[in-house]
Amino acid sequence: MNIGDTVRFLNSTGGGVVRRIEGNIAYVDEDGFETPVLTRECVVVATAANTPKSAPVASSGTNAAKSQSSATTAAVTGIVAPAPAAEPEIIETPGGDKLNVVLAYEPANIKRLNDTTFDTYIVNDSNYYLYFTYMTRADESAEWTLRYAGVVEPNIQLFIEEIAGTDLPAMDRVALQCVAYKEGKEFRLKSPVAVETALDTTKFFKLHCFKSNPYFDGEVIALDIVKDDVPMRRMVIDSSRIEEGLKAKKAVDRPRRQPVQKHQSKKPGLLEVDLHINELIDSTAGLSSADMLNLQIDEFRKVMDANLKNKGLKIVFIHGKGEGVLRNALMKELNHRYKGHQVQDASFREYGFGATQVTI
Repeated sequence: MNIGDTVRFLNSTGGGVVRRIEGNIAYVDEDGFETPVLTRECVVVATAANTPKSAPVASSGTNAAKSQSSATTAAVTGIVAPAPAAEPEIIETPGGDKLNVVLAYEPANIKRLNDTTFDTYIVNDSNYYLYFTYMTRADESAEWTLRYAGVVEPNIQLFIEEIAGTDLPAMDRVALQCVAYKEGKEFRLKSPVAVETALDTTKFFKLHCFKSNPYFDGEVIALDIVKDDVPMRRMVIDSSRIEEGLKAKKAVDRPRRQPVQKHQSKKPGLLEVDLHINELIDSTAGLSSADMLNLQIDEFRKVMDANLKNKGLKIVFIHGKGEGVLRNALMKELNHRYKGHQVQDASFREYGFGATQVTI
């Protein structure tokens, strides 16, 4: 696509002449106004070399009578009225009267998951239009945030938004509501869909969690929302509550005791280190978040330095789930300062989502 090309919008009615391009955004002159559109959402219908300089090219499907009318208007007023874009014909597919809806996340650079962005798509594999709303919330929040509301046409993959790794802490839950209908013809009524599901945001940083999918060329994280008219109601696991429940169960199972050594060996070859700030100091009064994080990192380094010669020792660092700040700081240390040790998520059954195991 080049400046001066005439384009048609891929997933909506309209189009015009490209006046400028900035990154992946094209500014399209439509009825005298510049509309910013993603370049991948545009289809070139005439190149700049074939576009008359005196007037924008009419969209495909405009008949001769309309062109003559536009020319007459130009002769009288000096302004060329753009012809309305032709509505794309909806072609129904066999078996498309059953709803199949997929929500997918595609990395911009799958080789750099730590700092890449992710494109969010909804796939409507059916002969129905879908009016839908897409929402997210964090585990600790009771309120939802609307991220997109609109219509996706039949048999279309629609780009919703681009997200970064910093957006993921607010996306522990995703919800999709949609109503199906057809335009200009009779159709079978479909029940409204409302699906809420858990989204394990840790998978966005693990290469093996991205899988091939028939709707995409690259590998994605895909969630089935509706399959053959059946909403996929997944089991929702509240990780924060599981972690709290495990801690409460441990407190009940063992009697009250006097303080013991800070780092405990649960079994031979395993050392458990709790990095929660209230386990390291008696009071956090006067400390900033940065101060507390530095204390936790210092404790981590002390434990690592003290055990570097204990080959085969497994150390479980309990950091909690939270917003992932402490875990990310530990991973940075392990990737740079303490290279060469085996790192993995600790046992979910024992520690929930909030612990990392390092094997010396």
